Amino acid sequence: MSEKSRHILLEACVCSVSDAVSAVEHGADRLELNVAIELGGLTPTVGLLQQVKEAVDVPVLAMVRPRAGGFRYSTGEQRLMRRDAHALLKNGADGIVVGAMTQLGTVDVRFMQNLKVACGARDLVFHMAFDSLPDREAAIEDMVRCGVCRVLTAGGCKTAVEGSAAISELQTLANDRLEILPGGGVTAENVRSLIQLTGCRQVHGSFKVLKHDPAGPVCCSTYPALKVDHIRAVRSELDRTANGE
Repeated sequence: MSEKSRHILLEACVCSVSDAVSAVEHGADRLELNVAIELGGLTPTVGLLQQVKEAVDVPVLAMVRPRAGGFRYSTGEQRLMRRDAHALLKNGADGIVVGAMTQLGTVDVRFMQNLKVACGARDLVFHMAFDSLPDREAAIEDMVRCGVCRVLTAGGCKTAVEGSAAISELQTLANDRLEILPGGGVTAENVRSLIQLTGCRQVHGSFKVLKHDPAGPVCCSTYPALKVDHIRAVRSELDRTANGE
């Protein structure tokens, strides 16, 4: 097996240019770009995307999520999401990360198909909203119909390791028609087990630490930023796993 085929891909969730640069320097192969990660991640600005694309040479996928809360979007919210998706793709995004449900709790197939048209050959990824879907087996079939290339999931659990059995089952259901991307609570201490238990060859993490910047009465005085030691340690464990160490 070649070194390239053994490689385990590491995707990092980032919210700033400096975090994007640090993530790539310390082993990230792909980036998910958003803002307000403390709210689960919201749509980044076009300016942020442009600066990140200028600063790194790995694929950068942009979140399209207009607000915090759940994933049942109004007609107006969907119109905004389509506009944001077009703007981000026009300005260099290598794909879109999104999740949308109907009022019945199923995949919003029509909306996802519209976004796939916008993406063309670029990636359309369904984010952790997948874990909110009650029938994940049916959801996988819907994803395939929509042209989704990858699904981010913790297997319906708080962490991907806890959901590893479900993630392994999703791998079987997907049957190489789309990729299953484990994410949620990934650390250097558990990433080997996660890879071994799920059979996946890629992982997703935010690797964040809270920093402090006094804001007074305006808002919270802390904000999340990349913890370099965390991502570097995960990259090391992935490489050792890939090499059979």
